[in-house]
Amino acid sequence: MNWHPGHKSTDAPVKAPNLVDYLETCAEFSWESIRKEIDGLSDGKGLNIAHEAVDRHADSSRGDHLAIRWLGKDGTIRDFTYSDLKEQTSQFANVLRRLGVGKGERVFVLAGRIPELYVAALGTLKNLSVFCPLFSAFGPEPVFQRLNRGDARVLVTTKRQYQQKIANLQERLPQLKYVLLTDADEDLAPNLLSLPKLMASVSSEFTIPPTDQEDMSVVHFTSGTTGMPKGAIHVHGAILHHYMTAKYALDLHPGDIFWCTADPGWVTGTSYGIFAPLTHGVTCIVDEAEFDAERWYQVLEQQKVTVWYTAPTAIRRLMRLDIKPREKYDLSHLRFIASVGEPLNPEAVVWGQRVLSLSIHDNWWQTETGGIMISNYPSMDIRPGSMGRPLPGIEAAIVRRVDEHTAEVITEPDVEGDLAVKLGWPSMFRGYLHEEDRYRKCFVGDWYITGDLAERDSDGYFWFIGRADDIIKTAGHMVGPFEVESALMEHPAVAEAGVIGKPDPMIGEMVKAFVALRPGFVPSEELRMELLGFGRTKLGSAVAPKELEFQDNLPKTRSGKIMRRLLKARELGLPEGDLSTMETTEETKKP
Repeated sequence: MNWHPGHKSTDAPVKAPNLVDYLETCAEFSWESIRKEIDGLSDGKGLNIAHEAVDRHADSSRGDHLAIRWLGKDGTIRDFTYSDLKEQTSQFANVLRRLGVGKGERVFVLAGRIPELYVAALGTLKNLSVFCPLFSAFGPEPVFQRLNRGDARVLVTTKRQYQQKIANLQERLPQLKYVLLTDADEDLAPNLLSLPKLMASVSSEFTIPPTDQEDMSVVHFTSGTTGMPKGAIHVHGAILHHYMTAKYALDLHPGDIFWCTADPGWVTGTSYGIFAPLTHGVTCIVDEAEFDAERWYQVLEQQKVTVWYTAPTAIRRLMRLDIKPREKYDLSHLRFIASVGEPLNPEAVVWGQRVLSLSIHDNWWQTETGGIMISNYPSMDIRPGSMGRPLPGIEAAIVRRVDEHTAEVITEPDVEGDLAVKLGWPSMFRGYLHEEDRYRKCFVGDWYITGDLAERDSDGYFWFIGRADDIIKTAGHMVGPFEVESALMEHPAVAEAGVIGKPDPMIGEMVKAFVALRPGFVPSEELRMELLGFGRTKLGSAVAPKELEFQDNLPKTRSGKIMRRLLKARELGLPEGDLSTMETTEETKKP
């Protein structure tokens, strides 16, 4: 396929994409070739994420290049070159070594997007300890669950977080030996220590030990619909996948200024907020503040962001506002936008082209996959609503389970089935911590069964249908919530939509929609009937919602996914389950 710029701003920098010919790149691809593009440890065998992300640049001509620009909520700006990062992450590794924390032991961080989080993440990996991020908005019990199940040895946090969430937990966490406070000048107790004081007392020289690519690097806890959170185990060899996907899916080039808006408490915020962009030696923007449309546009303008990686929920929030960003802000440097977290509705793609003069490139992956698996690329036309096509080196398919040991690949196009990925990519999770049986159930033969239902069209584009446990069975039809939500969002009054199946004695399940309106629209019976009719026109009576309810804001996880199972639980009066990942700002609280 020949490269063409597609939907681009007329004044955006034009760069030939890293992936020009998709089929040719896939045919010639090998993980060995990617391995040659990075550095490796001095023994010629090992791979360490922190070395590839920081030290190899610091030891080269890029040592003085800006690695991270941190934007504080109060307007403070702190810059870290690659040499700065090498020194400070080495200090943190020496702190762990002084405390007797070694290979494989878990270091948790409970903090907002502060510089110490990023230093701790990379310093932990230098020491061959395991980085375990926590959302700063977690309450005490979700924090306890993860610290306990993760065998936490060290926790890095702030004085406020400690007092609010940790102080009363320590007796229940005998394995937690040290709490390091990022904002304490002095130690407060024998195991409650000042991180700044410790950092000042150790050397900034550290030699990364030999690191096998299968050594554990990160544990990400991810919540299911029911049960306790599960800890997905990742390894240092995942850095090959991070590097490759940042090159092809995010199209990073030397000199780029990259902004990933995700919090490191979510896997995107570590894989693509820390590791992947740093392997390319680019400048990363880190904004401490939470979402604010005007602030975000100002960040894009003032920091001259070239590549922006964000989430559908943020895009939908921007869509709700009467702002014309190209008229109000200078976004001339912005050349590429990507989105992840949940499927990007077609209307959002169209909005990006119309309002930002740039296409928004959706991609798909999971905590378990560790990195982007399916993507829309700058050199290919976007099919709005599609996940895109698999990354080079990734074999994805629609499969049908024959039995617990066999999955049959569906070769016909446009047939719904389980989305599966062939084993063998470097960033695949290696287990659920302490839950081997749960892990084994994720695989059938050589395939990882993702739990998502999808279709593949005749050109190899994948289309998300829904989570297997979200599918609505109504009057003999299988209805994917995403399809209904996307159709409703095409109505000018609708900002967001969440769709569930509601039990019905006649048809099995009734499709019910929950809708948040755009500014300027007010809930009314007339509008409700109009939207129901709009749905029937767009989708047909078998698929369209039979009921529709207005809500000011729909419940979401902090990573931006609409919590359909929570909508369903509230509708049916069922237990709400694990809410530890729920967004808890005033904007998203239950009405």
